[in-house]
Amino acid sequence: MRYLIPSGVSLLVLSLAACSSSGPKPRGRLTATVYNSGFEFAHDTYNGISAASDGKIYYVLSSEQLDNAAQMFSFDPAAKQIRPLGDLNEACGQKGRKAVCQGKSHVNFVETGGKLYFATHIGYYSIIDGMEKPGIPPEGWEPYPGGHFLSYDLKTGKFEDLALAPNREGILTMNMDTRRGRIYGITWPTGYFLRYDMNSRELKNLGPVSREGENGKGDKYRTLCRSLAVSPLDGSVYFSNGDGDILRYRYDKDAIETVQGEDLRKDYFGQYDPSSAGHMGYNWRQTVWYPSENLIYGVHGNSGYLFRFDPRTPRIDLIERITSEPSRRSGMFDQFSYGYLGFTLGPDGRTLYYLTGGPIYEGGKRVSGKTSTAKGEAKGRENLHLVTYNIPENRYTDYGPIFFPNGDRPYYVNSIAVGKDGTVYALSRVTEQGRTRTDLISVKP
Repeated sequence: MRYLIPSGVSLLVLSLAACSSSGPKPRGRLTATVYNSGFEFAHDTYNGISAASDGKIYYVLSSEQLDNAAQMFSFDPAAKQIRPLGDLNEACGQKGRKAVCQGKSHVNFVETGGKLYFATHIGYYSIIDGMEKPGIPPEGWEPYPGGHFLSYDLKTGKFEDLALAPNREGILTMNMDTRRGRIYGITWPTGYFLRYDMNSRELKNLGPVSREGENGKGDKYRTLCRSLAVSPLDGSVYFSNGDGDILRYRYDKDAIETVQGEDLRKDYFGQYDPSSAGHMGYNWRQTVWYPSENLIYGVHGNSGYLFRFDPRTPRIDLIERITSEPSRRSGMFDQFSYGYLGFTLGPDGRTLYYLTGGPIYEGGKRVSGKTSTAKGEAKGRENLHLVTYNIPENRYTDYGPIFFPNGDRPYYVNSIAVGKDGTVYALSRVTEQGRTRTDLISVKP
């Protein structure tokens, strides 16, 4: 099979092998297709990928460079074509400005009215006390100006700059209430909660929601929530903090409150010191709204427990651990310190897809990595698995580990999108000819 691509962009197509149509083989093996988007500076991307109504996969490749901004692309599965769509510095009106660039999009796209809505984030860091902080620019350069809420028109290909985050903060977390025309975000590193009204074009900062967030020290430090769950019923927005509280933005009051009578401090999730770095604490890692039951389904990152949250009761029910089968058997946490973000509801509206890790054994012994870290990173070699969970049938399936044809494993995968035909797409580190980049991969279960 040959891929048609624009001039100047190369594409490497590798073989794909999946489980047979007779049914999933829990201990099978998946071989991924690897694509080359032609962006040499591409670095680890978190979320930053979604399937759109036009059948294409839209994604952002991030950069940790001072002056090379993140780039947005689309992949057309029907035409087998990658198309570069734009530079996020230009989309934000920052072209030619000697300021720390718009290096990331840390959020998934939300589609409504023929447009994709998303946000930008900083990718240039300084390591201070072992933790990532906003990058200190060299002489002659301005600090990071702040993240932007953006839209991309699927027909015209034009970007629109909607709003700028305050206090030079990046936008770490975002979701949108498409019924009421409001975009919500949590900034980094402090953790301000933002809401942007599409009709009035008003941006409002409701203040910090998790002490001093990842900018704090000692008991003021808290890892920030990476997932906002929006209820289409009443416009409420639900999120968590490292202490295990569930917070609610109330549309009717334009204010934030703590949900009373339920929390995420569950024994099964483990025990954490929320003031220490290198884990998500009692935060949920990723969530989705499940329309069939008007419930929120989510995963706790470190333990890998699937749960559902009924905001009306309120009540959390733990369902089961949906980490890989090797992780379930060993009882061990996975190698990515924050847990995995690659969790989404599939196109059938009832199946959850999860890209998660697992232990690696060599000579009968588990390969160990770092025992601790002060940031979100892989603590050792990762063993990426594709897991699905059919909600109505309560059916868990591990499709097995994912490999590249050369035997390498996908690495630093914290993203997922599922095409109309069930093909799973993600963004992974890829090493070819001695060079490592992050790029698009796909696998068909």
